[in-house]
Amino acid sequence: MAVNASALFGAFRRHANIAYGADPQHRLDVYAPRASAAAPRPVIVFWHGGHWKFGDKADYRFVGAALAGSGCVAVLPNYRHYPQVKMAGFMGDAAQAALWSAAHAQDFGGDQRRVYLMGHSAGAHMAALLTLDSRYFAAAGQPRPHIAGVIGLSGAYDFLPLLEADVQDMFGPPESYRESQPINFVSAGAPPMLLVHGMDDETVRPKNSHNLAAALSACGASVTLKLYPRRAHAGTVAALAAPARGWSPTLADITEFLRIQPR
Repeated sequence: MAVNASALFGAFRRHANIAYGADPQHRLDVYAPRASAAAPRPVIVFWHGGHWKFGDKADYRFVGAALAGSGCVAVLPNYRHYPQVKMAGFMGDAAQAALWSAAHAQDFGGDQRRVYLMGHSAGAHMAALLTLDSRYFAAAGQPRPHIAGVIGLSGAYDFLPLLEADVQDMFGPPESYRESQPINFVSAGAPPMLLVHGMDDETVRPKNSHNLAAALSACGASVTLKLYPRRAHAGTVAALAAPARGWSPTLADITEFLRIQPR
């Protein structure tokens, strides 16, 4: 509530609870700048974290406000959680939301050729896996949209072995565990990635971002790694809230990442 208080109003329009699928959880909010722009704006699709088990887009209004305030069209989808679904279910939801965002980008002043996938924690895992493993768009039955880049905050990308019973179940059976790891799908053709992690993160260890960045770099893909000293798991995303932007340069790093990408 505290971080969202400053996000209730701003130079943006919030289009709430738009359906992108049939399930009640298949709803998203779009935050679009009010001001007109000379060219279509980049679109950022942001998935919340919550151990793939909980969370809601309403808790992240401050993310939508920050991204819209920086000149982007922000899309914040909800998705089905475990145990309602396992990995194939919430990853399928992610594919649907990304496809909807690309198809409707122009409706909100966005550029369907500049769609970025972003998330925090479990949401960053989903954004990275959706980008690197082509099977989820194939399962959705539509061509993969053009993904201009990925922005991962405190993401889980390389976290075997799976130690928790619920995580083993949602990503199982055991022979499928490997398929839950974004690091196992890196290639030279991966879009540019910005990986941000707090060095004091004990929930998702910084090695996740460090290892994925190293793997991407080794195969020739473009990656930027930002490690923030004295920041824990929530610090990377909380710094997008207006009162907390002095904590970490998350918004500045995102803005710079978008600026240097080719159009």
